[in-house]
Amino acid sequence: MLCMAARTGRNMQRYSNQDHRLVVGCIPYRYKNVKINGRSEDHEFEVLVISSKKSEAMMFPKGGWESDESVEEAASRETLEEAGVLGKVECELGRWIFKSKSRELYRQGFMFPLLVTQQLDLWPEKTARKREWVSVSEAREACQQWWMKEALDILVNRLKSSTTV
Repeated sequence: MLCMAARTGRNMQRYSNQDHRLVVGCIPYRYKNVKINGRSEDHEFEVLVISSKKSEAMMFPKGGWESDESVEEAASRETLEEAGVLGKVECELGRWIFKSKSRELYRQGFMFPLLVTQQLDLWPEKTARKREWVSVSEAREACQQWWMKEALDILVNRLKSSTTV
């Protein structure tokens, strides 16, 4: 059963040894069904971006990693709460230390690919955010956070190398 309320508060929030708040997120993606010479191929993919709650800025879903969940569970939960999609969390793309835009504090971010298997019509932050499936180049242009762009580049390289094997 899915919970349709987003978690709130920071009482269960995890922090690094350097006192950086730990945040996790996903790059939700799906393959586009493209016809090549009359055959259906699944080599191209698109990613899901969401709007910030505070502005129209687009990004990938992310949020706090809490003490009662694994990093993968936190990434999946944040993606469900913010983007309304479910799927398979895959191998970590990397870890980044970045400065919070709202405060002069540093965060440590973990990003994962999430192969989307289900897109929900209702989700906890539906009224607070917009979501949009876009091409990789559109996502790179829309996303303002350098570390999320780096994660996207790693995902693109990983998916391209897996389709050429």
